[in-house]
Amino acid sequence: MTQTWILLDIQTYFGIHDSKAGFLQTVFLLCYMLSAPFFGYLGDRYNRKIILGAGIFLWSGVTLGSSFITESYFWLFILSRGLVGIGTSSYSTVAPTFIADLFEEGKRTTMLSFFYIFIPVGSGFGYILASSVTQATGHWHWAFRITPCMGGLALVFLILLVPNTNQRTAKVFGGQSITNTTQGAAKKHEPHSTAHTTWCKDVKSLGKNRSFIWSTLGLTAVAFVTGALGFWMPLFLYRAELLHGIVSPCLEEPCSSSNSLIFGGITIVTGILGVITGAEVSRRCRKISSKADPLLCSISMFTSAPFLYVAIMVAQESITATYVLIAFGEFFLSLNWAVVTDMLLCIVEPNCQSTAIALQILVSHFLGDSGSPYLIGMISGAIQNSHVDSYLWQFRSLQYSFITCAFIGVLGGYFFLLTTLYFDEDRKEGVQLCRGSYMHLISLTACPTALFLIPKLRLALKVAVH
Repeated sequence: MTQTWILLDIQTYFGIHDSKAGFLQTVFLLCYMLSAPFFGYLGDRYNRKIILGAGIFLWSGVTLGSSFITESYFWLFILSRGLVGIGTSSYSTVAPTFIADLFEEGKRTTMLSFFYIFIPVGSGFGYILASSVTQATGHWHWAFRITPCMGGLALVFLILLVPNTNQRTAKVFGGQSITNTTQGAAKKHEPHSTAHTTWCKDVKSLGKNRSFIWSTLGLTAVAFVTGALGFWMPLFLYRAELLHGIVSPCLEEPCSSSNSLIFGGITIVTGILGVITGAEVSRRCRKISSKADPLLCSISMFTSAPFLYVAIMVAQESITATYVLIAFGEFFLSLNWAVVTDMLLCIVEPNCQSTAIALQILVSHFLGDSGSPYLIGMISGAIQNSHVDSYLWQFRSLQYSFITCAFIGVLGGYFFLLTTLYFDEDRKEGVQLCRGSYMHLISLTACPTALFLIPKLRLALKVAVH
């Protein structure tokens, strides 16, 4: 995702417009999304440490190689983004399972929370590092040469410090891995188990689960907005500053990086506060209402939409106000990531939760953040082509395109609101099945089968965050 941090420099170097720039993000996420099930299959059957190392090596190597691509080979740069997506997918699918195996029940939840919080933190630091390196060296290529060093360091730590957990057992489950434990529990309770159902039957069952369908569409709206903001917002703020006369036009590299630095800081702070606040508010509100989770998601989406809309419209008048309003909008969006996970695991039958997770990942990425950067860029490019080329219309083209995000945010709020209509009924069925299969492992108040499945879903929900 390095290209999002220095997008203006890349546009200047390759001489591309908004539509082609947005396509970079789309290629990355499509390759990431489509290759994830394949690496998930490998991770369940082969040496996960090797798969993890191969993913880091591929991502780092391709990123380094793309820094030497000349301006006449933009198609090769697009290809490199796709390969980076595949490399990212390979280790992103496997990494949380190491955490799940390395820590016992109490510590494991804490460690996974740290992992989840540091996804937006890493994204924010990426903005800061890439833009700082570009300014220091005078060329964006060096940002692509520094980040692989981080991957190399991670590879060294992986080899020296991380044990091979394929043969490692979790002490708290009497020598069984998490996967084996859940499977074993299901087999012990044959009357309630449907472990032998086919994949097609599981999908058909999920198609009848209205809470799952509406919450998945709500999550898709969240991914759409966060993906578009993460990719285009620094460039939008630069064009606003250009219109105000705060900065001069970028005719040669390196371009101004202040917006990437500030937006990176906003991403870090709002990501941490949003995850913590969302989880705590959800936990407390469940004592008041059984529909607390979908209601919280709906309220957060409805609240974020006006903040984003006003932030976009006042950018021409006040850059500072835009920063503040964007921070509030991102904060309310980030509340969802901590809530949707537990909500999904409580409304889906235990025997098809993995299938539900996979389908939700596929839909939210495919209809959400994989296409939103390209769609925003395409709309912006069309508006620019229909008007005289000027700094004013370069700014307004993105401004008008961003209104789409506010609309999608409101639509996502309605999707989560519809989830509340069916949530109690679907949750009751999920809890009853949880009771039959995992009575000795769970409490019925929150259906914590998430203990086993949260690692995989929470990684998949990252967004944004890029």
